[in-house]
Parts: sequence; C-alpha cells; structure tokens
Amino acid sequence: MQKYNTSIRVRYSETDQMGVVYHGNYAQFFEIGRTEWLRSMGVTYKYMEKTGIMLPVISLSCNFKKSALYDDELTVTTYLKKTPSVKIEFDYEITNQNNELICTGNTILAFINSQTKKPMRCPDYILEKIEQLSFT
Repeated sequence: MQKYNTSIRVRYSETDQMGVVYHGNYAQFFEIGRTEWLRSMGVTYKYMEKTGIMLPVISLSCNFKKSALYDDELTVTTYLKKTPSVKIEFDYEITNQNNELICTGNTILAFINSQTKKPMRCPDYILEKIEQLSFT
C-alpha cells in the first residue's frame, strides 16, 4: 500500500539527560507520520472532526532497534497496511540520517461518529483518495 515519508529533527525537550529520545515520544512521531500521510492526500484531522468523525488510537506498538539522539534527523515512513473499513491500520519505520533503523511500529485507529460515539465505516471520500493513490 501507499507509503509517505516525513522528516523530524529531534528536539532537546524530547530527550532524557543522556540525550536519548524518551520512549513516549515515539507515539507522537507516529502521529506526525500518519497526519502528514493523510494531509498528502488532502485530508486533515480538522476536516474530519468538522464533519463529525473522530479517529482515536485503539492499539499502538513500538519495537526499538537503536536509540535516537538529540538533533538526529529522523525519517518516519508511514505505510497504510490495508484498505480501511471501520478501522484504519498503519505500520511505521523510523530511520536516522545514516539510514539506520531506529524503530518499527503499528497503530490501529477506529472511525467514530462524534455525535453517537459509535464506530462507523471509513468515509467514502477517504476510500476514494486511497483508491486514486493505488493507481498512480
């Protein structure tokens, strides 16, 4: 499926006293990757929320391979794992400026109707954009 790369420079506030990225920040790096993946298709969280859709994370995993350090330039590669239905699933790879694998991860998010708070199908406009990407 379609992938998208996003660059992030590690800020001092994201590291511990040893200059190593704190493990909790990887969830934010994944979020940056997937929101930019969506934005690259012309879809934003702001628009989804305006149209009554929430997209909470229901599962997150991260496998650390190497430490990321202060001032590293990281590339978050975000992959759509499969065509979404009620859920949308992403895989991630984060590499540093030397193309060394820092971590891999996965998130699953659910499409939720903001009025009823119940699961809903992936909106057609997102499915159409994904289909268009598959043919380019």
